[in-house]
Amino acid sequence: MDLEQTRFNMVEQQIRPWDVLDEDVLKLLFELRREEFVPAAYRSLAFVDMEIPLGHGEAMLTPKLEARILQELQVKRTDRILEVGSGSGYLTALLAKKGKLVHGVEIIPELKAMAEKNLQAHAIDNVVLEAGDAARGWPQHGPYDVIALTGSVPVLPTAFQESLTTGGRLFAIVGDPPVMNAVLVTRVTRFEEPGEFSTVGLFETCIPPLKNAQRPTRFVF
Repeated sequence: MDLEQTRFNMVEQQIRPWDVLDEDVLKLLFELRREEFVPAAYRSLAFVDMEIPLGHGEAMLTPKLEARILQELQVKRTDRILEVGSGSGYLTALLAKKGKLVHGVEIIPELKAMAEKNLQAHAIDNVVLEAGDAARGWPQHGPYDVIALTGSVPVLPTAFQESLTTGGRLFAIVGDPPVMNAVLVTRVTRFEEPGEFSTVGLFETCIPPLKNAQRPTRFVF
C-alpha cells in the first residue's frame, strides 16, 4: 500500500469535502502520521472513514471529524487546552502541535497508557495526561482557552463553559442518537464575570457518549 497516496486520498476525498479547508490543518494531517496512533491490528484502516476500535468499548473518531474539530477550534500557539477523552492520543497530538499545552483526561487507564506511549514516540512533550472522569467538567487546571470533548454529551454541563477564558472556545457534540449536533461555544465575557456565551451550531453527526455523561432531568409521573 502506498501510504502517502492513501493519506492524500483521505484528505482530498473525505476531509476537504467536509468543509475542512484550513491549509494549516491540512498540512498537519500530512505531517502527523495517523497510522502510527492506530492499534497495530487496524493499521491498514488508518485512512478509512470509520471509527477504529481501541478496545475497552472505545474507538477513534473518523479522520474527517478529527480534522473538523481542529479547524473549528482555531487553536493558537498560546492556547492552553483541555481534551476530554484522549483515546490513542492522535487528536491530543494534533492539538499539541498547534497549541501551547494540552491537559488530556482519559477515564480508561489502558488508553491513557496507549496515548502516553504514542505521544512519547513522536517527541510531543507539551501534553499532561491524567487518568480521571472529566465527563462533567475538569476545572483543576482551568481556565482554558480551548476545550474539546471527544465523546458526545446528552446535556452539556455548564462547568465546561465556566472553565473558558475570555474568547475561549469549546467544541462539543450534544444530544441523543440518532441525531446529535456539533456546537462551538465561545465565552464572550471576562472569566471573572458572570458567563455570557455565544453558541454556533456546526453540523449534525452521531458519536458514542462520554462515559458517565450527564443525563437530562426527566419528570417521572
